[in-house]
Amino acid sequence: MTRQNLILIATSGSVGLLGGAFAFQYIGGLAPCQLCLWQRWPHAAAILIGVVALATGWRGLAWLGVLAALAAAGLGVFHVGVEQLWWEGLATCTAGSIEGISTADLLNPAADVAAPVRCDEIAWSMFGISMAGWNVILSVVLAGVWVKAARTA
Repeated sequence: MTRQNLILIATSGSVGLLGGAFAFQYIGGLAPCQLCLWQRWPHAAAILIGVVALATGWRGLAWLGVLAALAAAGLGVFHVGVEQLWWEGLATCTAGSIEGISTADLLNPAADVAAPVRCDEIAWSMFGISMAGWNVILSVVLAGVWVKAARTA
C-alpha cells in the first residue's frame, strides 16, 4: 500500500470519528461533555495534517498525524478513567458546573438552561465500551496507520 493511500485511510478515519461525534450530538441528541469536546480537536488536526500531506506529499507530516492520533487516544484514556471513577475529572464537568451560563439566564425562570453534561457519566456504550473508550481504541489504530505511512517510501 502506498504512503498516500495510508494517509488517506488515516485521514478518513479521523473524518469518520469526528463525523460520528457530531452525529451523536446533532442527530442522536447526546450533548458532549468538556472532555468529549477536547477529544475532537486532535482529530480535526489529523484531518488538516492529512489534507496537507496528501497535497504536498511531505512524508514528515505523517509523524504529526501520529502525534494527533495519540493525543486523541490520551485524552480518551483520561476520559475513560473519569467515567470509571479511577481518578477525578475536571471540576467544570464533574461537579455540575454552571460555567458559561450568564447570570441573567440563571435568574430568568423562562430561560431554557440545560443541565451541564457530566464527564463522569457514560452517555452511550457498545459492547460495554463507552464512546471515549472507542475513541481510544480507534485512535490507537489510526496512530498505527500514520506510523506505517511515515515509514513507507
